[in-house]
Amino acid sequence: MHRYSFPRAPVAHPEATVGGAGKPYRFTVLTDGLLRYEWADDGSFEDRASVLAINRRLPIPEFRVLESDTSLQIITSRFHLTYDKESFTPSGLSAAIKGFYGCHSSTWRYGNPHNTLGGTARTLDEINGRIDFEPGIVARQGFTTLDDSKSMLFDKNGWLAVRQSGNNRVDGYLFAYGHDYREAVRAFYTLSGPQPLLPRWALGNWWSRYYAYSADEYLKLMDTFQEKGIPLSVAVLDMDWHIVDEECVAKSGVTGWTGYTWNKNLFPDPPQFLSELHRRGLKTSLNDHPADGVQSYEELYEKMATALGHDSSLKDPISFDITNRAFCDAYFDILHRHFDDQGTDLWWVDWQQGPHSRIAGIDPLWVLNHFHFLDSAREGKRPLTFSRYAGPGSHRYPVGFSGDTVITWESLNFQPEFTATASNIGFGWWSHDIGGHMHGVRDEELLIRWVQYGVFSPILRLHSSNNQWNLKEPWMLDVGCERIMTDSLRLRHRLIPYLYTMNVRAAKEGLPLVQPMYWEYPEREEAYQFANQFLFGSELLVAPITAPQDTKARRSQVRAWFPPGRYIDIFTGMAYDGDRELWLNRPLASYPVFACEGAIIPLDGASEPANGGNDPSELEVLIVVGADGDFELVEDDGQGDQDGQIALRRTAISFRQEAGEIRIGPSTMTTRQWSVRLLGCSSLPEQVQILVNDIESASQTVKVDNGTLIKLGSLGSETTIVVRLGSRPQVDVHSPTEPIIKFLRDAQIELDLKEEIWKIVSKESPVTVRVGQLQALDLDRSVLYPILESLLADSRSACL
Repeated sequence: MHRYSFPRAPVAHPEATVGGAGKPYRFTVLTDGLLRYEWADDGSFEDRASVLAINRRLPIPEFRVLESDTSLQIITSRFHLTYDKESFTPSGLSAAIKGFYGCHSSTWRYGNPHNTLGGTARTLDEINGRIDFEPGIVARQGFTTLDDSKSMLFDKNGWLAVRQSGNNRVDGYLFAYGHDYREAVRAFYTLSGPQPLLPRWALGNWWSRYYAYSADEYLKLMDTFQEKGIPLSVAVLDMDWHIVDEECVAKSGVTGWTGYTWNKNLFPDPPQFLSELHRRGLKTSLNDHPADGVQSYEELYEKMATALGHDSSLKDPISFDITNRAFCDAYFDILHRHFDDQGTDLWWVDWQQGPHSRIAGIDPLWVLNHFHFLDSAREGKRPLTFSRYAGPGSHRYPVGFSGDTVITWESLNFQPEFTATASNIGFGWWSHDIGGHMHGVRDEELLIRWVQYGVFSPILRLHSSNNQWNLKEPWMLDVGCERIMTDSLRLRHRLIPYLYTMNVRAAKEGLPLVQPMYWEYPEREEAYQFANQFLFGSELLVAPITAPQDTKARRSQVRAWFPPGRYIDIFTGMAYDGDRELWLNRPLASYPVFACEGAIIPLDGASEPANGGNDPSELEVLIVVGADGDFELVEDDGQGDQDGQIALRRTAISFRQEAGEIRIGPSTMTTRQWSVRLLGCSSLPEQVQILVNDIESASQTVKVDNGTLIKLGSLGSETTIVVRLGSRPQVDVHSPTEPIIKFLRDAQIELDLKEEIWKIVSKESPVTVRVGQLQALDLDRSVLYPILESLLADSRSACL
């Protein structure tokens, strides 16, 4: 059956192992930086797949073994292990990591505690602010370990198994990659399986709310989103889709959280309702809290009882036991298939009942995640589930639901770091309750900043509690906030071409969408200090705003670190010199997102994208001049066959700075509209030359607020487009006084003080002199920093 078949090769090459064969120890050199170390008193080692390790049969790396009667050494290009052939101890088993990662040396010793840069956590339920991370597999000292001694196993038939008995068993993995953090995570994926490719629609906006909608109310809500030009891709129904408060539920003595019977008072014709959502271009998801099993009042009770040989005459409930294979089969083939056949696309598995099951050592969340994901791939569908994190290896079952957070600035402030750090354990597809879930106060500014962060997070899912006043529909906000939130949700769908390409990169190249700064700059101290700042795909850097604006300055502030290079704010077109720190200041409508010189970002060209996130009929490519750049746009039809093979369609896009030439294609896509936006660049020749398959073509060039828009027209498949801008185009030199004028107009400060500030900044004196005079005014930080940002952002403009 499809549900018990998944790729795995758990038995390593004998040539990669050292020890075993009657000895109580065994080492397996999986890669040049990944070592498995095992101890078993009886010499019986584990070769079955675990939830962490499903693929140990890897290409044999180069390594040497030096052995005597009392010692063993294993040497690779990344580590040198020494072992005294006795029981594992810190003095008897150690490995020197090659490289310089500490004050003296970097040496792993078995059993000694060591720090990592963090991984992720099971849930953020009811969290207000920060929590501790579980360990990751990257560390500044150059090594980490994962203990796999107690995890759940799979037998040869793809069913569940437990570890061999006996307490004195060790099964661990040493990651010895120094500061090559990306390679460490790639090695983890090699061992544990890759991140799957998400369907395209998962990358759009999700609407969810814990609320007892009726079918008519829900469809009317979806229509309002569509009428207002706000795109969605996934419509989620929380638990009230099934009966909850009826008398039969109360008589049964259960809570009503678990349910498998539609509430016909709210949804009189479920298949028709789901069909209407599909007609609107939306995928559908139902929430499932499975812990209470199947009660006698459920419509599917008798079918379940028959399948399981359960005596239904006394109306006893059918207990939830996902570790029982007969129940597992009935759970999917009867309970869930009934709703799948009606039109459900995705299950939201909301398991919160802890790690214990009927079988000691098996966490039911692991079982639910694993088999839900495999079951979702039936009939050649692209597999996807939506559930909670169970531990290392959970990246194989996206998307992750992070839990019910408290609506506060503290919660928002933690989520960027939490999401980026999760990549240290390979978990790349967190879905947060954007805007927060519960408690808190109505704060439109907080909601806007959360939504802006959601645009640049893995999954954007609006969600909230069943408090009637907890509203996240944009049109329920102040008109200014409505416009900002609407623009943000449209932008998310415009980003789908970029996001889908990064989705393919994550699945094929082992590079999560969101990455901490230290993955790219491991030797820079700043990369570790700015934990909230992150790389968003290959082209973008985000410095999220997670604090309210100053009421006088009417700006929010965030301290950012720009790595070496030059960066352009994609919203304003302003240039920023790199290799330094700077306080950034933004009004509510703006958000700090940057692209380095040479960056190429493809967007849906529609200003109001449609529901669903399908391949766009129009593409707009953002380009930052100043350095060469290359990007390969990847698309597909959203379908895969039984083997998961997907026909990816690729379009090469390049920019060459010296020649000032943009090249797009050839492309195998059907005819579509193309345009190019040069961020922060308006100094172009009067006539930009356009060649389509070497034939000159007309174009339209328009100056826009953040650069220049070049409309290339409608272009067919197998087409190559060349745009010639003139040699060595440059980003504009912006006058620093223009943003200062705007800031002073907005600021709620004394008019005389504004005049005094203006006299200083408008002088032709060197910028250092002006900065000193501003500091002498003893201004509040909220007033001083926006002015300094404008003066100091770009060294060229600072000379004006």
